[in-house]
Amino acid sequence: MLNIFKKKVKEKPEKEEVKLLKKQKGESIIAKSEKKAGIGHQTLKFPHITEKATALAERNQHVFKVYPKANKIEIKKAIENIYGVDVISVKIINIPRRKRRLGKILGWRKGYKKAIVRVKEGQKIEIMPR
Repeated sequence: MLNIFKKKVKEKPEKEEVKLLKKQKGESIIAKSEKKAGIGHQTLKFPHITEKATALAERNQHVFKVYPKANKIEIKKAIENIYGVDVISVKIINIPRRKRRLGKILGWRKGYKKAIVRVKEGQKIEIMPR
């Protein structure tokens, strides 16, 4: 009769068993390094290629358009993960939107955020593959 009143305690499975159970259910397990690689695509849009950006590239500084909510730390991690270089500093410039007019029609030119990334000497970011 004493067995009726005892609660059944479920034993917690070990980490390896949890991974196996998740694999059987079809859930994907993402490694930490794969999660970090995803940061780059959430912060960087594309390289900003202009005459000034080309001149800065000769001095180990590269210009990128970034998402508006990105900060310096995220940008630095993204550049290091994607391009495999050491970033010394990051400067951010917020370009405001501007009024444009074509005859009677008024409109706005979009604003954007860009980052100037300074890379360690001797290292290079290849934006356009040859």
